Amino acid sequence: MADLIEFRMDKATDPVEQIASYDGELPLIATNRTRWFGGKATDSGRLDDLFAASRFDAVEFVDIELEIARAKEWIVHEFRENDVQLIISHHDFEGTPDQDVLDAIIAQCAEYGDIAKVATFPRSNADALTLLDAVNTATQRGIDVAGISMGEIGSHTRVIAHLYGSKLGYAPLEGDDNDYAPGQIPLEKLRTLIDMTKNASAGEHLIDMLEAEEVAVPQELTLSD
Repeated sequence: MADLIEFRMDKATDPVEQIASYDGELPLIATNRTRWFGGKATDSGRLDDLFAASRFDAVEFVDIELEIARAKEWIVHEFRENDVQLIISHHDFEGTPDQDVLDAIIAQCAEYGDIAKVATFPRSNADALTLLDAVNTATQRGIDVAGISMGEIGSHTRVIAHLYGSKLGYAPLEGDDNDYAPGQIPLEKLRTLIDMTKNASAGEHLIDMLEAEEVAVPQELTLSD
């Protein structure tokens, strides 16, 4: 049902040891998000722990913030020596920039990483569309990109972003009682909804299901050829 597991080191009590003891089949994305970027880690030792995690075979991806990659480019090279792929991420918790700005941010992320990840906060349905347009533009330019429109307004984009080329989607487990961001859809439900988008005849039924799951759906949204 899932292809990867994101391990949030900043939410774990002993993250490096927990990764060392991991024996699951799915590869890991190691993320150690600082408070400045919506996480819980302090700056002290955060990157050292992330680097230690990148040495384990189970870790296939490491998530590094664009701001860190720009300021400390040498870190990018050190992580690559551990044979991990890099997700370079940018988060905007206040709004959604204009598309030309988003295009530039994605291009910068792609300069440093294998996947450029952008997460923005929409104030309107138009903002969610701007994010999807930026993902589509990057995909057409040959960039591996992941786009997330956060919050309730952007929740439907988690279902359809892959249609625009988004390479990653994030979902909590149904029984996970951690405090997750508004707009996230539990894994099993999200998998079902995404599978339905691949069925050309299921458009109206999909929209009904989205609304039944209390996922915000713009009135003008249709899924048709």
